[in-house]
Amino acid sequence: MGAEVSSTSYSREQRQRYREKVHQDLDVFERMLTQSSFEFDRPLTGMEIELNLVDDKLDPTFTNAAVLDSIADPDYQTELGQYNIELNVDPRPLPGTAALDLEKDLRTSLNRANQRAEEAGAHIVAIGILPTLMPDHFSTEWMSANARYAALNEAIFAARGEDLWIDFEGPTGERLATYADSIAPESACTSVQLHLQVQPLEFADHWNAAQAISSIQLALGANSPFFFGRQLWHESRIELFLQATDTRSVELKNQGVRPRVWFGERWITSIFDLFEENVRYFPSLLPETSDEDPVALLEAGKAPELSELRLHNGTVYRWNRPIYDIVGGRPHLRVENRVLPAGPTIIDCMANSAFYYGVIKMLASSDRPVWTRMSFAAAEENFRQCAQRGIDSRVYWPGYGEVRADELTVRRLLPMAYEGLAEWGVASEVAERYLGVIEGRCRAGVNGATWQIEAVRRFEEKGQDRPTALHSMLERYLEGMHSNEPVHTWELP
Repeated sequence: MGAEVSSTSYSREQRQRYREKVHQDLDVFERMLTQSSFEFDRPLTGMEIELNLVDDKLDPTFTNAAVLDSIADPDYQTELGQYNIELNVDPRPLPGTAALDLEKDLRTSLNRANQRAEEAGAHIVAIGILPTLMPDHFSTEWMSANARYAALNEAIFAARGEDLWIDFEGPTGERLATYADSIAPESACTSVQLHLQVQPLEFADHWNAAQAISSIQLALGANSPFFFGRQLWHESRIELFLQATDTRSVELKNQGVRPRVWFGERWITSIFDLFEENVRYFPSLLPETSDEDPVALLEAGKAPELSELRLHNGTVYRWNRPIYDIVGGRPHLRVENRVLPAGPTIIDCMANSAFYYGVIKMLASSDRPVWTRMSFAAAEENFRQCAQRGIDSRVYWPGYGEVRADELTVRRLLPMAYEGLAEWGVASEVAERYLGVIEGRCRAGVNGATWQIEAVRRFEEKGQDRPTALHSMLERYLEGMHSNEPVHTWELP
């Protein structure tokens, strides 16, 4: 959800003070990287799953406050839209059979949460973009009651000075072109976020590796082909999130000003590169200042919160975000991977995470890293192509040239993932269970997006119009989601 804020508007003096504090925090952070002890007793992973709420007709229901009251579990929190909630998973180690325990715990938690949600008149859906969401659903109060969301909405539109223009076209020619007078379209983008705690000296290698592999994550895990009734990109979240939070006017885009949703523009040598870019390139959206004196705390041997720097970092939406945090008085660093959509099932989410953690382990420790043999522009183009075309995408990869993403996965990346999980100490039965799902997707050429698209096509062939077909598809999708069988094994209508 992000850090809380106390206001929805700020004075010029507050903005100036915030800038000064952010620069001070950045200077202190630079000192910490050279002289502080960061927590890294064992590698920990974490997960966040954003979810949608629908009513009995499978339309979005704007009742997350009542649903959360019914669930009564602090692991579940609000998200931007009143039809969204988020499940936060406690950090866990990777080795052994921890992933099997996590899968069981997630299913138990979500089953209980869904039962409680149904008591409040709602059903939980794990999907990248809710396909039954339509523009009319935002004609009434849609935003969760949280000052941070209201402040972000106000700040983005104050920076733009005009309504948002959402405009993109899918590979089949269907196009969405519409104005939005709030950041409501952003709420449609629900994801799974993967966290990996790393040592400061190894952060750059892990971030670079995450950037390089993010395109393949999209190709294999795409699950967001429909928005506002249109069939768009296989992972429409990527372009929708960029456009729905864009603080730039057309003129600023033409000047080359960077968007808040950002792939980046270069490989890095330190985590400091990313925080420094945030401060140099991006104006504040939520200029909340604390009373902390980070210099005094550091000189007293304590870890400062650096709340201004962290808050600012939370409003720059990198697909792989650097995280500085403090637990038990000790600082640590994480790579937050924000690429994947939610769903379709818990086993699919676990498979996506196992693939990511396995591959990133090997890429980050390679003697000849992939990012030394591939331009950053090529990685970004891979990312865009895989968002558009999903599992049918072609990518550039060193040693293979242009290759299908599923072929590259089977021939090169899956063996790497098995090796990486073994390096982490993950039990062989865990690797076989989850990486077997990835291989099955590649062999079948089916992921969440392709299943949704084909199901809707078949319903339309039977005479249903698009809205009806989307509801029919979502009904079948819910059956598959609750089965916890991998999406590539689901039957089509």
